[in-house]
Amino acid sequence: MSFDLASVLSELRQRVDARLRESLGLLRNSPQVLQEAVAYSLLSPGKRLRPLLTILACEACGGTIENSLKAACAVEMVHTYSLVHDDLPAMDDDDLRRGQPTCHKKFGEALAILVGDTLLTLAFELVASSYPPATATMMCRELAAASGGTGMVGGQVEDLTWEGKIPGRSGSCTIDDLEAIHAKKTGALFRASLKLGLYAAQGERNGGPDRKTTECLDEFGRNFGLLFQVTDDLLDAAGDAEVAGKRVGKDAAKGKPTYPGLMGVDQSRRFAEILAERAESTLRPLGAAATPLTALARSIVARDR
Repeated sequence: MSFDLASVLSELRQRVDARLRESLGLLRNSPQVLQEAVAYSLLSPGKRLRPLLTILACEACGGTIENSLKAACAVEMVHTYSLVHDDLPAMDDDDLRRGQPTCHKKFGEALAILVGDTLLTLAFELVASSYPPATATMMCRELAAASGGTGMVGGQVEDLTWEGKIPGRSGSCTIDDLEAIHAKKTGALFRASLKLGLYAAQGERNGGPDRKTTECLDEFGRNFGLLFQVTDDLLDAAGDAEVAGKRVGKDAAKGKPTYPGLMGVDQSRRFAEILAERAESTLRPLGAAATPLTALARSIVARDR
């Protein structure tokens, strides 16, 4: 029987979007302008890649879509917070995100900062109020580690340091340096997305989540995160801004270290293929249940946004 990845992902995105809208009810007693700005950023059309990883991992580990939806929404909230803050003038200074003006362009810098703060804290409120104690604890710990100084924030600091916006680096960035940056900045939240799916499925089982499954998903996440970053760099180097929904060519203009910049476009594309193959091989122990995750990794190689 053939597997229609596009149809599966489309249906899951719709379910995530519906649950995201529902989750914003937690902000009903907050200022109206804050609610509007949060909804503008969170509900803008996106790939929902991290929530998809959470849902597909949950299913691969014996859980259901319903088990994982709130965890998936929490991951998307953390991701959107990071985008809102990354787009600020002091950071990446972007004016276009997901095909529309960035949050600070629409609502001003002060409110954009508070939107990011709100989304980050809302993610933990949603998880803590939606899952049994053991599962909620594991999820909150995983999200915190992936989002903070040893994860996404730490990677952003290292990235901005190489870019010269934060002092402390000299010399040339190497491939190893670049991989270390993105293992934190991009990869940490991908790995957390997968683990939240695992916890949604197995968090309350006696003895906790299966160790071998955890290792498989974590290794898959490492390769998937790096694959995503390589293709993201390729889109910036050779993509179409109208299709991508964001400004392209900005990394080279800033002198920012990227895979195409260090390896060249052709070698970067070959590296992406290798990473997709590695990601696929790590999931073989999970059998047919991991087919959607494998197909998703393969689709990243050909993405145009």
